[in-house]
Amino acid sequence: MADIRNNFIGIKSPNPFWLASAPPTDKAYNVERAFEAGWGGVVWKTLGEEGPPLVNVNGPRYGAIWGADRRLLGFNNIELITDRDLHVNLREIKQVKKNWPDRAIVASIMVPCEEAAWKAILPLVEETGADGIELNFGCPHGMSERGMGSAVGQVPEYIEMVARWCKANTRMPVIVKLTPNITDIRFPARAAKVGGADAVSLINTISSITSVNLDNFSPEPSIDGKGSHGGYCGPAVKPIALNMVAEIGRDPETAGLPISGIGGITTWRDAAEFLALGAGNVQVCTAAMVYGFKIVQEMIDGLNNWMDEQGHATLDDVIGRAVPNVSDWQFLNLNYVTKAKINQDLCISCGRCHIVCEDTSHQAITQELDGKRHFEVIDEECVGCNLCVNVCPVENCITMEPLAAGELDKRTGEKANPDYANWTEHPNNPSRVAAE
Repeated sequence: MADIRNNFIGIKSPNPFWLASAPPTDKAYNVERAFEAGWGGVVWKTLGEEGPPLVNVNGPRYGAIWGADRRLLGFNNIELITDRDLHVNLREIKQVKKNWPDRAIVASIMVPCEEAAWKAILPLVEETGADGIELNFGCPHGMSERGMGSAVGQVPEYIEMVARWCKANTRMPVIVKLTPNITDIRFPARAAKVGGADAVSLINTISSITSVNLDNFSPEPSIDGKGSHGGYCGPAVKPIALNMVAEIGRDPETAGLPISGIGGITTWRDAAEFLALGAGNVQVCTAAMVYGFKIVQEMIDGLNNWMDEQGHATLDDVIGRAVPNVSDWQFLNLNYVTKAKINQDLCISCGRCHIVCEDTSHQAITQELDGKRHFEVIDEECVGCNLCVNVCPVENCITMEPLAAGELDKRTGEKANPDYANWTEHPNNPSRVAAE
């Protein structure tokens, strides 16, 4: 069986599945239940500075986006950092780490952007025996208005500065949690690396309003008739998260910087995709909140089975494997030609492929043959866009088949060229023409 034990910046855990800093990691009771279910580690819900605990809203904290089958696609929250006393949290972290020495416990921290505030809390966290700290520079609501969270994460200079303070004042590994609410994720990642951070984690939640109550015209969740932007997460943000992880993984200035991947991870396959794009482990929140802690067993079993089937012995065989294949559009091979093909044995004659192709694409799928419903690709019109594949309700009924070298493309009348040629080399590229 594959070995999925994880060693992330020296923090060891029996598997790469950690719970992200959020309500599921707010107290010892939850964390112990998570460890009993099989989670490899947790990032304890964000701790604030000493003093009266922060006050969260006393009403609805979540909004949601559902699919047609009521399956949750996106999740929004207006939750803030822990509203429990700092020292209560610290005592519980220490006890849980003692009870579960083989599991990873990382403390998320958010305090004012002042060196004294960080110097004050670091030794308190260090004394608990926590394996590391995560600097929460991602929260887009509530805390950002106080000069913390994404207010720091959107300024690379602040990220570098606070990372330096922490590295100078603790023995613990330092993970910087990045906000996605920024134009180019590479700049804060570079700042974290320059500041000496041991790793970055991403993405934190995306600033959002999920819906509006059309009875009282208040954004949801509504608090006494008013709503606020919150943090968006869940399966819907996974594509954004994958892209940002890949950008850091392939940026020459951050290449090799360890990444803890976060964002919509619900299945083992989601996790494997993050690992393939360079994440050293993954953090999960929404899936646990929707399905409960035992979902991790499906993730563990699925990852193990897939790795065994593919012959991957350890996580290192997977981590970063897809990074070299992430490219800019301009370097894609324009000589690569595919055509859609419909498996008539699997086709249920629903007609969705024809409708979308006829209305919104290239009129490349028939509707009937000899007076009967019949859906077949017209090669002379098919550009290989694969819209039909994505709307077909039957898995593998429609596939994309590449043309072999020398095979005639009936749409263009040209034979498939085996040579690689990208847009930078194309005679119709205005930039290329101007350069000549």
